Amino acid sequence: MLIARATLDRIADDTVTLAFRRWKRCAVRSGGTVRTAVGVLRLGAVESVEPARITEAEAIAAGYADATALRTELARREGGTYRIELGLDGPDPRIALRARPARGTELGELTAALARLDRASRSGAWTSRTLRAIRDRPGVRAGELAATEHRPLPAFKAGVRKLKDLGLTESLEVGYRLSPRGTAFLRSRAGSPVPGGSPQPGDA
Repeated sequence: MLIARATLDRIADDTVTLAFRRWKRCAVRSGGTVRTAVGVLRLGAVESVEPARITEAEAIAAGYADATALRTELARREGGTYRIELGLDGPDPRIALRARPARGTELGELTAALARLDRASRSGAWTSRTLRAIRDRPGVRAGELAATEHRPLPAFKAGVRKLKDLGLTESLEVGYRLSPRGTAFLRSRAGSPVPGGSPQPGDA
């Protein structure tokens, strides 16, 4: 569920409490959460509605000037219309994770998690290459990094999201950078062989 940054800021200060989306199939569920740039959003009731029945108050609560403006926006898309209650639930736990270097058991678990991602990839190990690419070229557009890594852009972005979930990377206005956790991880892995002499995921 994509939400513009300006709208996220208004959700954070509680001036936007509803969202309306048009989907062929509902993409969220009541009681779910969505991680965003301003924190974790909690989702309340999710209901199918008729655009003509959306009230002025609901449109304003969704951040629109009036119901006509909201209906005009919805008319540009296909599918059913859904009314979604939402609000800020708390900070994104990945923010605190990014600042905390992995040590001891946690470092082993992180290394194992990256190894699992590498094994699951049809195109082979990618985590260490991607971490190094982001370290060496912070703020570079994803398309350029993907081309350098010879990976399709959607697959590259999906991979970076997985690294972000582990607290290793941060998104910038353009491109990415390593988090303090990611930087510390690469340093900890530099020159650390695994049995058989192969580098571990994340080796520099």
